[in-house]
Amino acid sequence: MNLQVSSSPHIRDQASTTRLMLDVIIALLPALGVSIYMFGVRSLLIVFLTCTTAVLFEYLSRRLMKRYNSIGDLSAVVTGLLLAFNLPPTVPLYIPVIGSFVAIIVVKQMFGGIGQNFVNPALASRIILTLSFPAAMTRWAILAGRVPGHGIPGTEPIGEGLDLIATATPLYLIQAGETGQAIMPGYLDLFIGYKGGCLGEVSILALAAGVVYLLIRRVISPLIPVTYILTVAMLTALFGQDPLYHVLSGGLFLGAFFMATDYVTSPLSHKGKIIFGLGCGLITSLVRLFGGMTEGVSFAILFMNILTPHIDRWTIPVPFGGARHAKS
Repeated sequence: MNLQVSSSPHIRDQASTTRLMLDVIIALLPALGVSIYMFGVRSLLIVFLTCTTAVLFEYLSRRLMKRYNSIGDLSAVVTGLLLAFNLPPTVPLYIPVIGSFVAIIVVKQMFGGIGQNFVNPALASRIILTLSFPAAMTRWAILAGRVPGHGIPGTEPIGEGLDLIATATPLYLIQAGETGQAIMPGYLDLFIGYKGGCLGEVSILALAAGVVYLLIRRVISPLIPVTYILTVAMLTALFGQDPLYHVLSGGLFLGAFFMATDYVTSPLSHKGKIIFGLGCGLITSLVRLFGGMTEGVSFAILFMNILTPHIDRWTIPVPFGGARHAKS
């Protein structure tokens, strides 16, 4: 009998990178379906562009860097899907390609590939695209046939003979002070997805279905997203705004559950996860309440990604039976 001796931790699990990435893809499918329903086939084209170019850039970069082929782990597909979910439906088709290049080549592969990136690639790419193409990245639309009975606020035709209508996002209306009941979408519209926004953020219902799947599969921990969302709700309520409206609007739900929980860029300990969620909620609330931009989720998560190594160092648990090192 051969005994194999190895150092701890001893993990007995069938988990693999490919299985985890596949679970995330499955969890995002309901939101993808809603985006196609709300924005038309163009949203599917954007998703196709980001996913295929992300895989292509990963394959080419790994070949050029003489590293093993990693496209089989599906992480590039997840990055492409999340990037597409952070883009508006009217974005020019060259922008998703640029976004994939930034996410895969610049943010991921130049830092060593999967497990080595210090920030979320999709979010970093979205921020760079927003700063580089502000007009294209802030133009929202919805299919005319999907406009609810009370009307989408601020709507006007994009062009002659087109079935898309331009619209403002709920967060923009809040920041602009246009909070009258006649122009603001209701809670049910926000929950189902009858609102302007990025492809993957409009339907909380579809995202919630994916979250339930990930929780059942134990792919993510609820500590970060729950702390994140509760912090935003409490701070916005403290400053006299509707907390439920802030929770249901923008990319908060998508960011909290699908990007802030990234294994590589989030803390390891329970205490660290709570600190991470509090920081994300604080920064998001400050940007939404006092900043010049309507959405602060991407900046909040990216900033806390940078702080993650420090949070891990501050919250490292004491080994069982061990003692803390004396202060130097």
